[in-house]
Amino acid sequence: MGRPCFKIERTFPAPLAGVDEAGCAPLAGPVVAAAVVLDRDNFPRGLDDSKRVPPAQREKLYDRLHERARVGVGIASVEEIDRLNIFWARMLAMTRAVEALGFDPLFVLVDGNRCPDWSRPSKAIVAGDARCRSIAAASIVAKVTRDRIMGELDAECPGFGWASNMGYPTPAHKRALVELGPTRHHRRSFAPVAQRWLDLEGRAPAPPMAGNAAIES
Repeated sequence: MGRPCFKIERTFPAPLAGVDEAGCAPLAGPVVAAAVVLDRDNFPRGLDDSKRVPPAQREKLYDRLHERARVGVGIASVEEIDRLNIFWARMLAMTRAVEALGFDPLFVLVDGNRCPDWSRPSKAIVAGDARCRSIAAASIVAKVTRDRIMGELDAECPGFGWASNMGYPTPAHKRALVELGPTRHHRRSFAPVAQRWLDLEGRAPAPPMAGNAAIES
């Protein structure tokens, strides 16, 4: 697959925001979403799916995007992930990211196969971070923002390796979960964490709330 371009964006009205998130699969930490409105005549070169961009380059692109684009960030906390489930927490973070832009774009492109339940004109684009520059830009902002958060949490809770594994269930993280026990930054609704709580306290944490009735922006 080639690099992202504006081919898809040009079929929709501008200003247009691209939206993506980072942190659905980790055992710890929030889920972070970003919304980015690019200036198509003045945007950073090298935008791509954040997973295909080296960390040092992601940091540079993050800074350039804040200089040349409109950027909004939305976060759903660990508590919200456990209360709503990760899918609806992801939707909540994306909604907050668009609201954080400070204005209403005419259209929103969302990475994935579903948009949040909102009234704004939007379309979900599968593999959008590899196809659309606006979504690729959002993926970089979301990834760098979340990585920085996990670096801060690593300093607060040493031993889990969050500065390098970003809360993902690596073997080292899962060993630390057994040896050190869950922290307040762990997602209790995720199976490895729930099992550890069960081992320690003899009871599983409350299951996440089904549906989206409790979602608030």
